[in-house]
Amino acid sequence: MRFDEAYSGKVFIMAQQDLSASDVILYGMPMDWTVSFRPGSRFGPNRIREASIGLEEYSPYLERHLEEVHYFDAGDIPLPFGNPARSLEMIRDYVKKILAQGKFPLGLGGEHLVSWPIIEAMHEKYPDLAVIHIDAHADLREEYEGEPLSHSTPLRKVCEKIGPENVYSFGIRSGDREEFRYAKESGMYMAKYDVAEPLKEVLPTLAGRPVYVTIDIDVLDPAFAPGTGTAEAGGISSKELLEAIHSIARSELNVVGADLVEVAPNYDPTEQTAIAASKFVREILLGWVK
Repeated sequence: MRFDEAYSGKVFIMAQQDLSASDVILYGMPMDWTVSFRPGSRFGPNRIREASIGLEEYSPYLERHLEEVHYFDAGDIPLPFGNPARSLEMIRDYVKKILAQGKFPLGLGGEHLVSWPIIEAMHEKYPDLAVIHIDAHADLREEYEGEPLSHSTPLRKVCEKIGPENVYSFGIRSGDREEFRYAKESGMYMAKYDVAEPLKEVLPTLAGRPVYVTIDIDVLDPAFAPGTGTAEAGGISSKELLEAIHSIARSELNVVGADLVEVAPNYDPTEQTAIAASKFVREILLGWVK
């Protein structure tokens, strides 16, 4: 797999052509092999790119322009359809190559299981890594219907890898009894239902540490993001998620990588989900890349 040539397909708005001069590599992970309800998130990365063409290049929130950030869109990793184990291995190797070049990896999913191999690679480089997880679902199962490789298991794997005390979840409003019991007893941090306010309280405690941030679009209420595989009523608004992104941007956090996952465009003919996701990506690029 190479990302040293400009991607020939659709690219995120204002992506540069020069990899060597870029600080960020934007890449897609078109995988939805383990979803338990509605597939289709494999189409998310390209739809986010397509929707980005409608964005303004300037952020009035952060008072920055995309021309101030150097990022390269490497396109999608060519993952083998229906093979989660091999796909995860390829994602892990791909991210290791990005990190070896000193670049900031910004991934687009794809189902949430794709975050697991990224965080494995990040932890290898940053042993004191902390993870901020923004999601409707706990994702703390050990397996789903006998399958340990499931989009409902990535955060449990992360906890076991880096220690639950280094995992911070926000916006959680869905999961089975055992997941919430594990969160309570393991020592991980879990803020149920809300994101912006509890996040502001936690951020000072993470100042200076390398932090990876993973955002599942279904943290938004379905009224704001119907285009996702496992929509969950009772979520936050787009404005609240923007507030959270900007809180991270204005904090002392050392964000070393991020992803945004679970956009499934086929369930949203209005395209509001992909449009919102593209705006979140813009704000991440402008706010988290130092």
